[in-house]
Amino acid sequence: MANGTLASTLAPSGRGVPHAVSPGLWALAWKRLSADRVAMVSLAIVLAFFVMMILSGTGLIASDWNREVGVNYAPPSFLGADIEAGAPAAPGAAPAVIPASEYKSTVVDPLGDVIAELKGEKGAAAPAAASAAPEAKSVDPLADVMAEIKASGEKAAKGGGATAATEARAPTLPFGGDKWGRDVLKKTIKGSETSIFVGLAAAAVATFIGTLFGALAGYYGRWVDDAFNWFYSVFNSIPYLLLILAVAAVLQQKGMLTIILILGLTGWTGIFRLVRGEYLKHKAREYVQAADAIGASNSRRMFVHIFPNISHVVLVQLSIYVVGFIKAEVILSFLGFGVPVDVVSWGSMLNEAQNELILGKWWQLAAAGTAMALLVTAFSLFTDALRDALDPKLKGRAGA
Repeated sequence: MANGTLASTLAPSGRGVPHAVSPGLWALAWKRLSADRVAMVSLAIVLAFFVMMILSGTGLIASDWNREVGVNYAPPSFLGADIEAGAPAAPGAAPAVIPASEYKSTVVDPLGDVIAELKGEKGAAAPAAASAAPEAKSVDPLADVMAEIKASGEKAAKGGGATAATEARAPTLPFGGDKWGRDVLKKTIKGSETSIFVGLAAAAVATFIGTLFGALAGYYGRWVDDAFNWFYSVFNSIPYLLLILAVAAVLQQKGMLTIILILGLTGWTGIFRLVRGEYLKHKAREYVQAADAIGASNSRRMFVHIFPNISHVVLVQLSIYVVGFIKAEVILSFLGFGVPVDVVSWGSMLNEAQNELILGKWWQLAAAGTAMALLVTAFSLFTDALRDALDPKLKGRAGA
C-alpha cells in the first residue's frame, strides 16, 4: 500500500509546467522594427523601388525608354503644349510659322556696300554682252533624282496617311520629354534599374571584402592584423571620392561592371574596421573557447560560431553602403566616368538636364532628382531604424 502511494506521488500529473521561451535576436528585431511606422513606410518605398527595378530589368516596363515618342523638349502634360517650340496647342491645330517674306534680319553685312557696287558694274555691262552672247541654259544634274524622290514622297503621303498619323509625335508627355523626345518618366524608371543595381552589387562586393579581411585580421591578430591594418591605412589615407575618380580615369572603360568594381574595391574600409573589432571581442568569449576545446577548426569558429553573432553589424553596414554607392554612381555618371551613352542612369539624366536647365526645361532634372532623393531618404531612414532594432543593448527594454 505504501509502495502504491509512493508511485502515485512520483507519477507525472499530466499538467505542463508553464515556461517562457526567449525569442531570438531576429524575432525581437522584427518586433521593434514593425512597431516603428516610419521604418515601415520607408521599407515599403524601398521595396517599391526594388520591384520597379526588377520589372524594368525583365523588360515588363520601360523597355522602350529610348523611343522618340514626343516632340523635342515635350513639356509635361500638366503644363500644356509649348506653342513656341512648334507643338500644336490643340489636337489638329498647326504650329504657328512665320512666313519667309515677313522675316527681317537685324544682322548687318560689313561687305554689303562693296558687293552692291560690284553688282552695279556687272549690271551695266550685262545688256551689251547679252546681244552678242548666245542664250545660256543651265542643266541641273540632280533634277531627275529629285523629281523621283518628290513623286515617291507624294505617293507615300497619299497612301500612308494613317501610318503617318500614328507615328506623329505627341506635343506633351506625362512628365515631359528630353531633347530627343524620349519619355522622361520611362527614362527615370530605366535609370533606377542601373543606379539601384550598381548600388546593391557594389555594396555586396565591398561588404564581402571588408568582412573577410576584418575576420582574418581580428581572429588571427599579430602579424596578420598588422598587414591588414597597413593595407587599410593606405586606402583610408586617400580621400574616397578622389580615389574612385582616379581609378575610373586610369581604367578608361565605361560600364556597369567597371563601376561596380571601382566602388566595391575601394569602399571596404569602413566595414573592415567594425568587423575586426567585433572579432577581437568575440574570439575570447566562452563559446569560442568551448568550440576550440571540442576540436573545431579555425574557419568553423570564424564563420560558424562568431559570424552569426556579428551578422547584424554586417547587415546594417550593407544597407549603409547601398545608399552611399547609389550616390557615388550618380556622381560618376554625372561627371562622365560612369555608364556609356547607350545606358541611362540617374547620373546621366542629371548630366543631360544641366544643359536643358539653361533653356528652361527643368522636368528631367526634377524627375531624376526626385526619384533619387526619395529612394536615398527612405533607405537612410530604414537603415537607422534597422540599426536601432538590431542593437543588442535594446534587448529587454519595454516593448521588446
